[in-house]
Amino acid sequence: MKKMTERYTLTSSQKMMVFVLSMSLYGLSNMFTELIPKLQLGPIELSVEYFVFIPLTLCILFHPMIAALGAALGEVIFGELMLGQFGGLGELEKFITFSFAMYVAGRMVSDPRNRRQVGVAAMTGVIIHQFLSSLVDIGKVWIGVEELEAVPGLAESVVLIEGVGFLNDVLFSGILFALLPTLYLVPLLYGKIEPLLGIKPRNPGMKYEGAVFFRPKLILIGLLLLALAFGAESLSEMDINFAVWETDYADQYGSTSIWISIGAAALIAAVTLLIMRAKRSKNKTAPGTENRPYA
Repeated sequence: MKKMTERYTLTSSQKMMVFVLSMSLYGLSNMFTELIPKLQLGPIELSVEYFVFIPLTLCILFHPMIAALGAALGEVIFGELMLGQFGGLGELEKFITFSFAMYVAGRMVSDPRNRRQVGVAAMTGVIIHQFLSSLVDIGKVWIGVEELEAVPGLAESVVLIEGVGFLNDVLFSGILFALLPTLYLVPLLYGKIEPLLGIKPRNPGMKYEGAVFFRPKLILIGLLLLALAFGAESLSEMDINFAVWETDYADQYGSTSIWISIGAAALIAAVTLLIMRAKRSKNKTAPGTENRPYA
């Protein structure tokens, strides 16, 4: 009973390590998806959406809120800013829906060794993200802030287009790049990657910080975040935007800019891992401090 009432807490330095690791690794993966060609079938685009197994794995093994926010920010930094393009207020929709979906998926798993929990959480995270994004896109067309180019004047057809895109992302990217890798990586890394940060593996059933915040208010929080994401995206479509930053950097250097972003993300990830390893070695050699950095 004592273990069931324990809270999973991290120190500030541990949270920062998880945040930076999630940001750099997911930012690195986003750059590789930019290099994968896309298949366009009329208004429907078939593509590899993202390597979402990276933030899913980190959200399940570590603190889901910290890992989710780090991954969302990594996409903005390495996928937008470093390529010389930033949509300003319009980027808020993607940030909110993705981080919320990853957070919910991470909170669903109480035992990382349970493959059923891991699999359900992985698919749920993808479904939530794609569903919220589709609702925002449908809402923009229905209220008239964005015109549907496929069938002008027929707003209802956006439901079919978004539905097909939703199924493509869930069944293709969701299974190949979320479900299968996460099912393999989470049980494999559980108990092995946590000591690199000086963190003990989370006991099955151990609650996170703020667990009371999670249960009764999750749907309400999701609806509020959806409304905020929809409002931000609608304002952006109506040219009521700010903090927009665009340069000809990507056009001028082409794929070179992507490789520069990949190098920057890889360097940050490598430095973070080296710091983690150095701190682990220091904690092992320092007398009386072996368990101090553990959660």
